[in-house]
Amino acid sequence: MHITHRWLSILEGCLLVAFGIHILNSSELLISGTAGIGMILIQVTSFSFGALFFILNIPFYLLAWRSLGRDFAIRTFCSVSLLSGLSELFRYYVFLEINLLLSAILGGMLVGFGLIILFRHNSSLGGLNTLAVYLERRFNIHAWKTTLIADLCVLCSAFLVFKLEQIAYSLLAFLILSSVVGRYHKPPEWATNTPTIDSR
Repeated sequence: MHITHRWLSILEGCLLVAFGIHILNSSELLISGTAGIGMILIQVTSFSFGALFFILNIPFYLLAWRSLGRDFAIRTFCSVSLLSGLSELFRYYVFLEINLLLSAILGGMLVGFGLIILFRHNSSLGGLNTLAVYLERRFNIHAWKTTLIADLCVLCSAFLVFKLEQIAYSLLAFLILSSVVGRYHKPPEWATNTPTIDSR
């Protein structure tokens, strides 16, 4: 695969995820994984989402490097950095007022399709996404299953700082995201048929 095509695809995936997260953030809804943890923490700290998302992912780079290969770890680091930067830009230059139901639907779909693009190009958004890719490639556990379980854990934590209505619509976004990943993400054969992680 041509290197330009790969990195353009990673950029497109990050743009979709960043816009989806911005839509959810604008409506004070949650999204999955490490991003969801970051969205909870911005309620109780003075840090921005972009800064929290970058910091939370630092410990997961070691897992990516050791278990999924150098190339995967580098692409993941670049994807996380890019998403953090895009989130900061959207925070200052994109203003949205969207109905909660529409926000949950659009946000979940955009993040789901963005993740699919990243997974297909041997990258992720770190954190629990890295764990999902590892379990899929090592034990053939589809990424949507890990993503959904992680989402439910994030949702339980959200009861501490979010209202019931926000949590209900966030759950809808989680289910849509998991549905998109479950239906459209197809693990590459080289990733599931060999016990050794290829870093192509």
